[in-house]
Amino acid sequence: MTNTPLLQLKNLTTEFPTRRGQVTAVNGVNLRLEQGEILGIVGESGCGKSTVLRSILGLIDRPGRIAGGQVLFKGQDLRQLPARELRSIRGREIAMIFQDPLSTLNPVFPVGEQIREAMRLHGLISGLPWPFDGARRAQEKKRVLEVMAEVGIPAPEARYRAYPHQFSGGMQQRALIAIGLVCEPALLLADEPTTALDVTIQAQIVNLMLRINRTHHTSIILVTHNLGLAAEFCHNIAVMYAGRIVERGPVEQVVENPQHPYTQGLLACLPRLSSQRQAINPIPGNVPDLAELPPGCAFAPRCPLVQEACWQAELRLRAVTPGHYARCIQFEAGERYVQEEVAVR
Repeated sequence: MTNTPLLQLKNLTTEFPTRRGQVTAVNGVNLRLEQGEILGIVGESGCGKSTVLRSILGLIDRPGRIAGGQVLFKGQDLRQLPARELRSIRGREIAMIFQDPLSTLNPVFPVGEQIREAMRLHGLISGLPWPFDGARRAQEKKRVLEVMAEVGIPAPEARYRAYPHQFSGGMQQRALIAIGLVCEPALLLADEPTTALDVTIQAQIVNLMLRINRTHHTSIILVTHNLGLAAEFCHNIAVMYAGRIVERGPVEQVVENPQHPYTQGLLACLPRLSSQRQAINPIPGNVPDLAELPPGCAFAPRCPLVQEACWQAELRLRAVTPGHYARCIQFEAGERYVQEEVAVR
């Protein structure tokens, strides 16, 4: 009998109605995340990566909806919880770092107060009667200053009263991480946390999240379009294309022995340090319109290895090697596909 994973997605499907028809942004996604694991979800913009994170927390705006599947957190299906119970898990057990700090942080409240509010909403420091409200606030502020220092915000006491516009882009991102970390969640969802930051600050943010993972044993799901970043940061990688996972496995196997042509194309786009000039080979074409997906494999119009059967086949994830799976016609005659209910590491 296997241990219960921290998070398991089973056949997760999320849809959005549009004037041109229904768009399935997340199409039958299956993932498993263990305690302390870092999982990277990689793909181009529009592949459904961020929608997976929002679906985990039930943050799909109407008229969009989660059409099917399960989101099992510590064995409990979050989709079946009443709204009040789900709100108690958001931020407390599962925290999310959104992509744009300026659109997430409230511009009219000091950063320190916003971090404190996240802790207050979940009642982490409570039990003091009304006359001692000042003592409770002092405890809360002490905890906030500790977290601000932990995420590398300099002079926390002075920065507590600073507003978001007074922070640099890197400091704003650290403030978001502090908001997520202050409740000591078991799972941190990071939606492209290094976007729009220069490479030096990107490295600092990545190192900060690695330290959080090692110090607090916090599990992390990182959404990124940068396969190179995922290769350095993650234990396992899931490559998404047009709402589906097309390859999944340990980072070493996926990066060193990519099996899906899309993963191979993403790796070919990465610049490499070398004494010789090397051409970067971009993937031709664009991500397909999800309202007008081609029949069969969605990557077929861009695939250099496309076959006639690719346009008709309903492809499933199949084992390439133990723990390494790919959704490609070349494996259709291979091992059995990954069943929806199978928990795959």
